[in-house]
Amino acid sequence: MLTKGILNPNLARVLAELGHKDTLVLCDAGLPVPSGTERIDLAWKPGEPAYLDVLPEILEHIVVEAAVLASEIKSVSPQFHQKILDLLPEGTPVEYVDHVDFKRRTSEARAIVRTGEFTPYVSVILVSGCAY
Repeated sequence: MLTKGILNPNLARVLAELGHKDTLVLCDAGLPVPSGTERIDLAWKPGEPAYLDVLPEILEHIVVEAAVLASEIKSVSPQFHQKILDLLPEGTPVEYVDHVDFKRRTSEARAIVRTGEFTPYVSVILVSGCAY
């Protein structure tokens, strides 16, 4: 039995399997998960687990080369947007795309990690970097 780190076996496995340029989506409760894309569903009730509790833990375990956010986050959830930017590793390039394009890109992800977050447009695509 693990006593620290990520206890969810599916999430721990996916993080360990990420290779350079693979993508991982961390999403709110409402983002649709495309058929054929692995879903790691952490949500168990509205707001739990909170997105801002999950993102820092994931960032502790992977190298992030870039991030993609829906452009709508800037106007719809600006305070949450700033919190995400503050959590990303310093200097991480962030690309902004229309939410429709964002949802299309999630079908290419290695997995989608669903939280119980009810704040709109906060989902992020993390692009895995190389550890050396």
